[in-house]
Amino acid sequence: MQLTVLGGCGAWPTAVQACSGYLVEYAGFRLLIDPGYATLPRLLNHSTVDAVNAVLISHGHPDHCADLNPLLRARGLSNEPPSALPVYAPHGAVDAVLALDKPSMLAEAYHLHEFTPGDRFAIGPFTTETWLLPHFVPNAGIRLTTPEAVLAYTGDTGPSPDVLCLAQGADLFLSEATYVHQVPTADAPYLLTARLAGQYAHQAGAARLMLTHLWPGTDPTLSQEAAAETFTHPLCIAAPGLITNLGDEVKTSTSVERNGTLHWNS
Repeated sequence: MQLTVLGGCGAWPTAVQACSGYLVEYAGFRLLIDPGYATLPRLLNHSTVDAVNAVLISHGHPDHCADLNPLLRARGLSNEPPSALPVYAPHGAVDAVLALDKPSMLAEAYHLHEFTPGDRFAIGPFTTETWLLPHFVPNAGIRLTTPEAVLAYTGDTGPSPDVLCLAQGADLFLSEATYVHQVPTADAPYLLTARLAGQYAHQAGAARLMLTHLWPGTDPTLSQEAAAETFTHPLCIAAPGLITNLGDEVKTSTSVERNGTLHWNS
């Protein structure tokens, strides 16, 4: 299983960082998770739009799903439209995005599969388990399993014992870490810190930790240092172009750039 980060910025994109977006590939199947703001241009660095086999969305905030609209436009309005794109999302999560165009315009471009967080289902070669995790809107924590590896992704979440269930023994735990050490009081039930993400990864026995959804302007070094207080295995910050092959042994906790693409050190 290979994960390519398209973006990992929370709330809104910056000049150098798109919002949440991840391309997961296994056995020739390409699953796009959370196409947030500005992720489509990043996707086009790695794939054509018609090569995406399915989309999986954790929740309905636009920094996790806004670029579903241009993705469907690029497919549905092309000269030779591909078959309808399966889109998996919690009930109602993508209603606002799909309403950006009149219903008939993109009706043939997608096939919507709505689910309730807590459901388990297959997407191509992936066994998909979901958990309802606390956020401002219904959010699905996502665990993808293949015969070789497990990817666990929080979407956006606040503290919950279910995060440990989600991340248990994962080859890669992709965790929201909006703040470094402390979440503002009003938001504390709905978001995580990098420090707490590190604690969850340690307690769950995850092999690797990737921090994502950092608040714009956050120093990623501080987030990485906070997570490393409790998580001593490899960890890094989600950045566009970072490629992780789950199941590969990684001996260090840093990433390097080779040929313009970020990779874990090995």
